Amino acid sequence: MATPAQQIRLTGLARRLVADRILSEAQAIEAQQKAAVEDKPFINVLVEEKLASPRDIAYAASQEYGIPLFDISAYDRDLIPTEYIKEELVQRYQALPVFKRANRLFVAISDPMNLAALDELKFTTGLPTEPLLVEADKLERLLEVVLENAGTKWDDLGLDEDLDNVQVDNEDREDPLVRTAEVDDTPVVRFVNKMLLDAIKKGASDIHLETYEKSFRVRFRMDGILHEVANPPLPLAPKIIARVKVMARMDISERRIPQDGRIKLQISRNRAVDFRVNTCPTLYGEKIVLRLLDSSSAKLGIDALGYDPAQKQAYLDALAKPYGMILVTGPTGSGKTVSLYTGLNILNTPDRNISTAEDPAEINLPGVNQVNINPKVGLTFANALRAFLRQDPDVIMVGEIRDLETAEIAIKAAQTGHLVLSTLHTNDAPQTLTRLANMGVPAYNIASSVSLIIAQRLGRRLCPHCKTEHEVPPEVLLQEGFREDELDSLTLYKPVGCDRCTGGYKGRVGIFQVMPISEEMGRIIMEGGNSLELARQAQKEGIKDLRQSGLDKVREGITSLEEINRVTKD
Repeated sequence: MATPAQQIRLTGLARRLVADRILSEAQAIEAQQKAAVEDKPFINVLVEEKLASPRDIAYAASQEYGIPLFDISAYDRDLIPTEYIKEELVQRYQALPVFKRANRLFVAISDPMNLAALDELKFTTGLPTEPLLVEADKLERLLEVVLENAGTKWDDLGLDEDLDNVQVDNEDREDPLVRTAEVDDTPVVRFVNKMLLDAIKKGASDIHLETYEKSFRVRFRMDGILHEVANPPLPLAPKIIARVKVMARMDISERRIPQDGRIKLQISRNRAVDFRVNTCPTLYGEKIVLRLLDSSSAKLGIDALGYDPAQKQAYLDALAKPYGMILVTGPTGSGKTVSLYTGLNILNTPDRNISTAEDPAEINLPGVNQVNINPKVGLTFANALRAFLRQDPDVIMVGEIRDLETAEIAIKAAQTGHLVLSTLHTNDAPQTLTRLANMGVPAYNIASSVSLIIAQRLGRRLCPHCKTEHEVPPEVLLQEGFREDELDSLTLYKPVGCDRCTGGYKGRVGIFQVMPISEEMGRIIMEGGNSLELARQAQKEGIKDLRQSGLDKVREGITSLEEINRVTKD
């Protein structure tokens, strides 16, 4: 029997579900509390937790609120009034106009409390709106289909096919950038939205918009490789660039200097994706690069990154120390940030104070105090570190050690009871130590503070659906670094390509050199040893270099020899 307090806490729909014996009182209260804590609709929690079927929820909501129940699965989607579909509203509110009758617009919703959608559609269309309740899972599937088919071809957007052949000089081509009326061109808005959604669906890490003298192209970086995906008509380049700049809150009239901005794209009620946007003036217009910032990548877990058991344990041991410095090194785009944030995610507990200084912060991690560096106002890495040290820190992450001042403060923090994580741009782990020495850091400070160095690269994974065995002559395998005693049992694979992958590859895997700093390595550093001596000592201690770790991935059939040669071979 529910207490009076429990009865008061139940909302109308929750009471109805309990009365209809679809939920117990305890389940209803728990789901309602979770919805309040996570700021989610009550219905979403019920569906995600599988507490009730979407059909039972829709029927109960229809009875409770007097909203007609509509079977959207039996509706011909070709009859949907696409002229009233505003893509941004559909994504934000999960509401879909399904038909118009007697000058009224009927809108399919799965949440009876979704009144904001009806109000905004009424405002944007100028028509009175009427709600229709539908099952949440059916509405979600239909929305995916509708958005997938929204404006995929230029002729579907109502654009003039002759635009491909129009020749406009550079000055005229840039004029529309300052005409805001043209920035709001609906086909261009739809194209940019479709481009961003396609990049998310294909798992792209970057989008490149490039203007040339006689062409304009869009490229996606997928699994580390750029692929051309579209060639919009050249006269539309200024409009597309202007649209992106408007979304990123940039000055669309300024085309002479680089600009930075950020876009937050709400692709559903419960999911948003951030884009970091940068413009750069070129000979024939502006180039824009959008970096997709995926916060979920930090929560993949250490097992998903590609460490072998010994490397994983070395990283976990270093993270478990109360002080010291962990350095991650590699070129831009090698996954250093994800490795650092995976470590921070492990350390992110209520009993630790964690602060990061980045340029800029790419991954949002609740529970971590993140600071964006701003040199224009004097907020440098060094100044941020000084501030952190006055705020009782346990763990500090520095986006990059770029100069002696930052290095000295970070090392001092590591020596005085703090765990410090940072990155450097060097080719392998031994070179990282000599790089610090070249900056001017005393050898005894390096030896006493650095506890672990991780060098890494990202290699493309072979598609499991289409990879095929690859015969390689034994003499070639020996030259590549394989042992003679393993040649008979060795099976190599090569990419083929299918409709589930890109050129035979799908996803990426980390290739690591994980080097704990031993006493002997500390002695070499103190004696002024070079990176070659450190590399020899690492081999003596059984530490695999990047090449050896890459060949392990080939042995396991995760990637191809060709890919490892691309990533690790000098």
